[in-house]
Parts: sequence; structure tokens; C-alpha cells
Amino acid sequence: MSTPLTPPPEPVPTPPPAPAAPPRGTSAAAMFAGNLLLALGWMAMSGHFDVLNLLAGFAFGFVVLFLLQRVIGRSDYFRRSIVLVRFIGFYLLEIVYANLRVALDVVTPTSRARPGIVAVPLDARTPAEITLLSNLITMTPGSLTIDVADDRSVIYVHSMFVEDPDELRRAVKEDLERRVLELLR
Repeated sequence: MSTPLTPPPEPVPTPPPAPAAPPRGTSAAAMFAGNLLLALGWMAMSGHFDVLNLLAGFAFGFVVLFLLQRVIGRSDYFRRSIVLVRFIGFYLLEIVYANLRVALDVVTPTSRARPGIVAVPLDARTPAEITLLSNLITMTPGSLTIDVADDRSVIYVHSMFVEDPDELRRAVKEDLERRVLELLR
């Protein structure tokens, strides 16, 4: 007596594997906090509590965190740090230039000042972006933010030296506002 042969079971189709999740990055704020903790640890281990040692520890921590990105996840912190350093350098040069220009106008017998108020259209939209831009303009010698339009589309800037309103507009838009937005966005 022979037993009937049963066909093999139909293979169950397997769904395609799910795509691997991209490695999750670490926030810039968390990386900054880690960098600060490494700097403070550096100071504690060295026993010297001064600003120069804090900066050295911060630089060392920055390099360590940069090298550990494969382990702790990628972060925008490093790009933002470079943007911040470039912005600080740019703004310090602007401050020096503005101070020299105002000082020269004060000590020379003939004034070169041509004060004026210029409306500058804004690309900045958030209160933080507009506030930072306004404060940076005001902290630059010879210029002052007077007002911001209710719809946040225009900022009014008073300057001691308005030879060409379009040039002042361009300087605020392309030099300062662009860099502020690059820093904050």
C-alpha cells in the first residue's frame, strides 16, 4: 500500500527588509554641553582654574567630540561652531572699522557725517533673528536701529554716514543679516 505524496507547502513570501534607519545625530545643544563638561573636567584634572585653561580644555573637548562622531552620532554642532567663529571675526572687524570711522570724524575739523534713516527690507522673520540683527546694528558705532515695521518686513536704521542709501541697505542685508541668518538657521 502506498501513501499519497503531499506537495510541499507553498513558500510564504517574505516582505522586503525595512530600510535601515539613518544614524541618529546628537543635537548641537547636547554637544555643546558635552564640550563644556569636558572643558570643566580638563580644568579640574589640571588644577588650574583660569580662562586660558578653560579655552584649552574647550578646544581639546571639541577635537575629542569631533573624533567620536562615529560613536555618538553626527551633529550640526561642528558646522555651527565654525560659522560662529567666522561671524565673531567678521563682526569684530566691523566694530573696529566703525570705531575708526567715527573717531576720524570726531577728531578732524571737517565732519564727513551725512546722517540719515534708511528702510531695510528684512529676510529675518523670527523675533530672535530680528532682535539679534537689531542689537548688532545698534552696537556698531555710528548706527542705530530705530524701529521694526509691525509686519516685521522692514527695519529702520539710522546711520551717521549715509552717502548712498542703497549701499547701506546692501551692507545690512548682504553682510550682517545674511550672516545672522546663517548663524541662527
